[in-house]
Amino acid sequence: MQITNLQARRFLLHRHGLLGPHQFTGQDGIMAFIAHTHAIQYDPVNICGKNADIVLHSRIKDYQKSDLTALLYEQRKLIDFIDKNQCIYNVADFPIFKHEGIENGSANAYTQRGGAAMEQMVPIIRNLIKERGHISAREVGIADKIDWYWGTPKSLASATLETMYMRGELIIHHKKNTVKSYALTEDHISTDIMNTPLPYNTEDERCAWNIHRRIASVGMMWNKPSDAWLCLRLKANQRKTAFARLLAEGKIIEVNADGIADPLYICATERDTLETIMQGTNCENRTEFLAPLDSFMWDRKLIAALFDFEYKWEIYTPQVKRKYGPYTLPILYGDALVGRIDMTRKDDQLLVNNIWMQNGKAAPSGQFKKDLDACIHRFATFNGV
Repeated sequence: MQITNLQARRFLLHRHGLLGPHQFTGQDGIMAFIAHTHAIQYDPVNICGKNADIVLHSRIKDYQKSDLTALLYEQRKLIDFIDKNQCIYNVADFPIFKHEGIENGSANAYTQRGGAAMEQMVPIIRNLIKERGHISAREVGIADKIDWYWGTPKSLASATLETMYMRGELIIHHKKNTVKSYALTEDHISTDIMNTPLPYNTEDERCAWNIHRRIASVGMMWNKPSDAWLCLRLKANQRKTAFARLLAEGKIIEVNADGIADPLYICATERDTLETIMQGTNCENRTEFLAPLDSFMWDRKLIAALFDFEYKWEIYTPQVKRKYGPYTLPILYGDALVGRIDMTRKDDQLLVNNIWMQNGKAAPSGQFKKDLDACIHRFATFNGV
């Protein structure tokens, strides 16, 4: 299927609920969006909102942070656990990723690092949680430390809790700012969910299932090395075999976009959406700020190829080497990425530190200036200022 660059961009944006009027509203909208894209990446940094909240703010009409908290820690419809690094997804997927963590060795790496001292802590932790319902590292009341990753000493209590969490024995009961309180998995996730069979039986099926899920998360992918494949433990030949399998099974469709040398792939269930985009539809321009770890941005080379927009999250870049700022957000206007904005939440204010327009374009003016100002105001409200 041959498409234009513009059609590819519009398809991606529509797939993420970023084109035209909002497709999603309220808690039902959050669940629908996650069913659509499977996962939202979590990161605790909160300069002008946490990554997951910024992702949802750009998709969910009148998004409230309390809605995500309720779905995670009150209703338990969502869970935060490992997928592409730390992610938020439907609790029904938890057994799969618990299994993945054990199989790929990430959970065992925590166990091996902690050693005997940590294993002796496990029954103590379990008993404390049974007594109290949930517990944080501070509440364990044990000051001992052990060597942890990168030679950094870590609280024995914290290391044990994290390891039990990575093994799927614990879930996060709730968070207060960045402090996590843990609970026993069996107390909050039903045995029906935990006994759900895996969606694959062989290693080839596992690879194909994961590739298909990531294509759905990003919306459109190519068969190339990418940060979008992080944590899948796939070698290049496994990835290629998985793509061939998915094509043969009719689960993905190959498309070719003008100006892109490599073929692109979408989920077969999205054929009708792409064909609608190809027919050409006018939609109102919408202005949004995108999160730095937005699944829309997971393959930054693909975004650069389609949108002529190169983006780097510079939070871990030394200040003297930063081109923009530590937490700049891409600015979406209509079907284009037109610039980036650096904002900081401080006390009762949202400070706009800088705005950089793409490719040296003029400063915002006219209708775009009005739309951008409205977006900043909406973003301030979202941040509670």
